[in-house]
Amino acid sequence: MAKPFASSADLGEKRQTLEVLADGVYALTAEGDPNVGAIEGEDFLVCFEALATPVAAGEWLTRLRAHTGKPIRYLVLSHYHAVRVLGASAFGADVIVTHDKTRELIAERGEQDWASEYARMPRLFKEPESIPGLTWPTATFSDTFTIDLGGDRGDLVLAYCGRGHTEGDLVAWLPRHRIMFAGDLVESQAALYTGDAFHREWSAGTLDRVASFGAETLVGGRGAVARGKAGVEAAIAQTRDFLRVMMREVSAAGSVKEAFDNTHRALEPRYGGWPIFEHCLPFNVSRLWDELHGVERPRIWTAERDREVWNELQS
Repeated sequence: MAKPFASSADLGEKRQTLEVLADGVYALTAEGDPNVGAIEGEDFLVCFEALATPVAAGEWLTRLRAHTGKPIRYLVLSHYHAVRVLGASAFGADVIVTHDKTRELIAERGEQDWASEYARMPRLFKEPESIPGLTWPTATFSDTFTIDLGGDRGDLVLAYCGRGHTEGDLVAWLPRHRIMFAGDLVESQAALYTGDAFHREWSAGTLDRVASFGAETLVGGRGAVARGKAGVEAAIAQTRDFLRVMMREVSAAGSVKEAFDNTHRALEPRYGGWPIFEHCLPFNVSRLWDELHGVERPRIWTAERDREVWNELQS
């Protein structure tokens, strides 16, 4: 029997858990759905990620308001994917911050990504008619962007670690608490999506730079919060291993179908039970096949191309 397309049949609600990681530092995880977070400044809030729609974001903000009523000054978006950014209007933030490349990617392929992700993961798009349009940053940077949190709260440092999950991923680093929000550059007990990735750079220098911060708590893009030095190192090692197994199997294959079958066989024993594994793997292998055959930048995913790749590899 053919497998349902991507996550189109994943319609059950996930249990959300709001965790207080330190004084004024919050993370909302949801059994493998996209994670979000918030950091209190002295008299303002910084929110990290926006979810897929304003209605979904509003539900997160209702939970957050049980802990703090401070106004939202900054909304930080780790990268351009629709399920991370299209809920931005709910925050009413003074400033929306991304990396320079994320802004370029929204302009180049934001509309197509919106249609692609809606078809792949319809459950995440709660009341999609509430989306007013593409989300545009109002501040961008190329290397680092520092937010003074005021009082004795220290700084929040946004940093670019190199090409990885996309061309423009950033991490948010709280040196005072040694807490990192890593976006989809690191996953903890959740499978990777690499359909817009640069696998070779991500698995080497980019993850090396992420690790160099020495985080003791890490919130990845999906999955559980990684706690303690050993837990953070394990999450980074899992991410690197997933990428390296993919590169080994795809580089040895004679066709993209053979690459998919061999990669699935190699990864499934360790990662097959983790969220979105089956959903992501055809798109991951397709992009890595391109990368290893000289296609420098990821091709744009459209709803039509998604179906073609799925039917070729996963059905």
